[in-house]
Amino acid sequence: MALSPSATVELLRKLGHLPNKKLGQNFLIDGNLVEKSLSMADLPKDLPVLEIGPGLGTLTGQLLDLGHPVYAVEIDRRLEAHLQKHFDSQIQSGQLNLLREDAVKKPLGNLPSSIDRYAVVANLPYAISSAWMEGLLGSMQLPERMVMMLQKEASDRMLAQPGSKAFNALSIFLQACFQEAGTHQVSGQCFHPAPAVSSVLLRMDKLAKPYPFPKDVRMLIRRIFTQRRKQLGSLIKNESKRIQDCMNVWLKRQNICPTLRPEKIQVKQWTDLAISLE
Repeated sequence: MALSPSATVELLRKLGHLPNKKLGQNFLIDGNLVEKSLSMADLPKDLPVLEIGPGLGTLTGQLLDLGHPVYAVEIDRRLEAHLQKHFDSQIQSGQLNLLREDAVKKPLGNLPSSIDRYAVVANLPYAISSAWMEGLLGSMQLPERMVMMLQKEASDRMLAQPGSKAFNALSIFLQACFQEAGTHQVSGQCFHPAPAVSSVLLRMDKLAKPYPFPKDVRMLIRRIFTQRRKQLGSLIKNESKRIQDCMNVWLKRQNICPTLRPEKIQVKQWTDLAISLE
């Protein structure tokens, strides 16, 4: 169960730790949300779980109690020391693998490359959610399912549809691999300190045939979306001749008007471009 607000404050005081706003540290104090995360995840027994930003270990403890091997990544030195002490027996047994690292640099933590089936269950630090997701998608080692606590604005961008202002490069990369399988709105009062933004629990399941975009194509699409108000025909001219030729063929094949802006293009059409550039 989650710690109460007073117990959270007291534990942080004992640890000599002040929540770090830059790291997006907001600690969950509502036990119902821990249960909601686990019920939304609905994980098979023994499935390995990747947890980003375990913090005080509230969710970590529940995952371990359910018998899941947990690979956790925590950047904060004091919190990592607390987790080492609190979960010493699980660390010694190998059920918990705890890595002190920047999850943007190590999006999979110490998860072995040999593990091809795992899930992500995490209260993601809001400051790194999009950057971490980019890293995960770039790793090519995709989870079967993700249940993540996110800033609602970040969730909206990830789920944004073509034609909307929020539609962006990450929307494309994520939706080419995963589909939304449920959301749950979360009050800021469920955290200490309470964030000034709205939050949401989001579940995403891997598609039957996911398409992880190659690195060079991800870079191309990011470049294009940095000038999203320009027309595609104009943006293509900034690229090498090989890419220009390929994209011009792509426009004709997909019947895309060169005067369209990037956010108007469907995910499947971007996928078709990526395949043609491989």
